[in-house]
Amino acid sequence: MAPISTPQTPFGRVLTAMVTPFTADGALDLDGAQRLAAHLVDAGNDGLVVNGTTGESPTTSDVEKDQLVRAVLEAVGDRAHVIAGIGTNDTHHSIELARAAERAGAHGLLAVTPYYNKPPQEGLFRHFTAIADATGLPVMLYDIPGRSGVPIDTETIVRLAAHPRIVANKDAKGDLGRASWAIARSGLAWYSGDDMLNLPLLSVGACGFVSVVGHVVTPELRALLDAHLTGDVQKATEVHQRLLPVFTGMFRTQGVITTKAALALQGLPAGPLRLPLVELSPEETAQLKVDLAAGGVEL
Repeated sequence: MAPISTPQTPFGRVLTAMVTPFTADGALDLDGAQRLAAHLVDAGNDGLVVNGTTGESPTTSDVEKDQLVRAVLEAVGDRAHVIAGIGTNDTHHSIELARAAERAGAHGLLAVTPYYNKPPQEGLFRHFTAIADATGLPVMLYDIPGRSGVPIDTETIVRLAAHPRIVANKDAKGDLGRASWAIARSGLAWYSGDDMLNLPLLSVGACGFVSVVGHVVTPELRALLDAHLTGDVQKATEVHQRLLPVFTGMFRTQGVITTKAALALQGLPAGPLRLPLVELSPEETAQLKVDLAAGGVEL
């Protein structure tokens, strides 16, 4: 059965930004990707984001990105929304990736703010509009100024929300005040892109999460969300607090590094990282085990 999708929750509520498994020699592990995707959906994810930053998209080729989307779609069928990350700092290239994702059968697109070249707000508006114009797929913006160098201003978000295919925003801005205004004024479906702020963002109008820690605690994220939706603030807070060691531990260093280490500890497909990312040291791995255990994760 397909996950529930409404204008308020166009991609479901609980999504994981999936890592890209590689083989021991660094090649794309499509079998591993399919097994991991099925595992994450079985755990309770409504959707998976592939080819995002957590999927090491800066170091995968366009061909590999296409192969990954097709493989994950084959693995999960209509049981989950499959969202393809297509954002680059080159509008033309992003459009090419968006069209390829549409041909592959993706259910939606994740478009990150162009990074490094620091465009002005008008440039952001035209970039995202051009992507949304290029296909018939719904688009989730991805606002993460800590990586991109440029935030999407509230006024720009409101302008973009007028586009019929720009339906959501993944918020990793870390500013609850700006999020409150943008949610109220834009009407976009709002997804937390910062696990530590999952519950606070729900409190100001977010509808769900695009999570990294979902690789290891999807049932707990679902419990937090369900408690919030039913008005059980105390239970939602308790779940949030139990997960604090996981939120902390998974981001002591770059999130892809710790996520692949956590998956390996659980015997799930992950594989090595591609440079410039590197594996955890033995000391860091030991600390990750402590953090995950403190948050109730079984290894």
